[in-house]
Amino acid sequence: MEQSHWQPSRQSATPLHMQITQYIRDKIVGGEWPVGTRIPSQRKLAEAFKVNRSTVVTALDELTAAGMLEGCKGGGTRVVNHTWGALAATPPTNWNDYVKSGIHRPNLPAVQEINRAEFHPGVIRLGTGELSPELLPHLEMSNVLRRVADRTPPLGYGEPMGDLRLRELLAARLQKLGIAASPASVLIVSGALQALQLISVGLLEPGSAVLVERPSYLYSVPVFQSAGMKLRGVPMDENGLRADLVGAYARQYNASLLYTIPTFHNPSGTTMSEARRGQLMEVTEAGGLPVIEDDVYRDLWLDAPPPRPLKARDASGNVLYLGSLSKTVSPGLRIGWIAGPQPVLERLADIKMQSDYGSSTLSQQAAAEWLGSGMYEQHMERIRERLRERRAVMLNSLDRHFAGIASWKVPAGGFYVWLKLHAPLPARTLFDQALRRNILINPGHLYDRDANQHIRLSYAFASLDDMERSLAQLAEIIESILS
Repeated sequence: MEQSHWQPSRQSATPLHMQITQYIRDKIVGGEWPVGTRIPSQRKLAEAFKVNRSTVVTALDELTAAGMLEGCKGGGTRVVNHTWGALAATPPTNWNDYVKSGIHRPNLPAVQEINRAEFHPGVIRLGTGELSPELLPHLEMSNVLRRVADRTPPLGYGEPMGDLRLRELLAARLQKLGIAASPASVLIVSGALQALQLISVGLLEPGSAVLVERPSYLYSVPVFQSAGMKLRGVPMDENGLRADLVGAYARQYNASLLYTIPTFHNPSGTTMSEARRGQLMEVTEAGGLPVIEDDVYRDLWLDAPPPRPLKARDASGNVLYLGSLSKTVSPGLRIGWIAGPQPVLERLADIKMQSDYGSSTLSQQAAAEWLGSGMYEQHMERIRERLRERRAVMLNSLDRHFAGIASWKVPAGGFYVWLKLHAPLPARTLFDQALRRNILINPGHLYDRDANQHIRLSYAFASLDDMERSLAQLAEIIESILS
C-alpha cells in the first residue's frame, strides 16, 4: 500500500492522534482504503507521520472502537465496516476480493517497497538499475524531439512490427555485431520487459519450465510466473552460466527455453567468456533448447568491448535477441526490440497489437532520429567515461569500508557490483535500518532466495557524494548488526 507524504501538523490545536484518526477515517470513507485492506503497520505509520508509536496506537484504537478497523489473527490490522451507518446502507464493493482474483502475480513485497521508496525525497538509491538523471541526454533529446516535431510526425497507430526506419537502423546495428538481421526480423516493443511478457503468453504453455541463471534478475519480476511458468535456476561461475549443466537441467525439468543475460549480468555483473558462449550454443542447439538472450547492457562496456552476442553464433534461428534504449539513453522512451525468426516475431506482434496496439509512434521516431544522427555513439562515449568514474568511486569506497566484512568482483561493464557479506545477517533488519537512514538497497534474495548474504549495488544512479557517504553508513550499519 502506497504511503502518503501527508503528516500531522504540530502547530495545529488539534492533538496529533486526532489528526491521524481523521486522516485514516477519510481514507476509509472515501474508498481509498476499501473493506479488507490491510493498513500499514504501527511502526511504518509512525515513521511516515514522524510521531511516536503510542500516538499511532491511540488513533488506531479509536478507529477500532468505531468499528472501522479490526485486528487480524495473523497479525496486522484491516479495514472493516461495522458502523451503524454502514449496516443501514448497501454494503460497499469489496475491491480487495477483485485484487486477489487477478491472474497476474504481484511484485514481491520487498520489490513493491523498493518501488515506493525510490520516489521518497532524500532517499539515496544505492541499488537502482538505471542511469542517474544527470547522465541522461536532456539537451540532445530536446533537439531530437524538436526535429521530430518539425516533420509533423504521424499521431495515429503504427504498424504491428514497429516504425520501419527504426527497424532498418536497428537491423544495420545488429549486422555490425555479426547478427544476420533485416527489418522484417526486428520487432519494436515497449522495453525488454514487455518482450518477456509477450514471449511468456505467446510462445509458452502454462506450466512450462524456464531455465535461468542463478542468481537472476528474472526472479525479481513475476512476468513468467504470472503466465504459469516455473523458473529453474542453473548455477554460475566466474565465466557465466554453467553451460555443462544446462543439458541435464533441461532434461530434468523438461525445459521449454533458457533465459540468459550473458553480458554484464544482472545482478552479478559477470560477463560470459568467449569459450563459454560457444559451449552454451553447442549445448542448446544439440538439445533443441530455444534461448532468450537479454543484451540490454552490451553498450555499457567500460574496459573493452564484450564478446559477440550468442545470437551472432546462431545458425539455426534458435535465439531470440533482446535489446533496449532504457539502460543507455532513456528509460522514459520505452523502446526495446526483439530480433529473431520472422514467424515468431509476427506471432508476438499480433499479441502486442492485442495488448497495446503498438509502441508509441512518437517514441519510435525519436529513437530513430537519435540512432540515425550519430548522437548515440557520442553519447555512449560520454556515458562510459562517467560510469568508469562512478565505478572507481564505488570500488574505492568498498575498499575503505567493506574490506573486512564483504567481498566483491570488479565488473567490466554494466551497472552492478554483487557484494557478498562474510557473515549472514537478517536481510530485513539490514534493509529497514538502511532505509531509516535514507539508504535504499536491493537485497540479494530478490534475485536468488538463497543469496541472503548478497546485496546488489549500482554505481549508475546515486551522486558521487551520496554514494561515498551512504556506503560508509551502510558499512557501519552492517557492523553494528553483526556486533
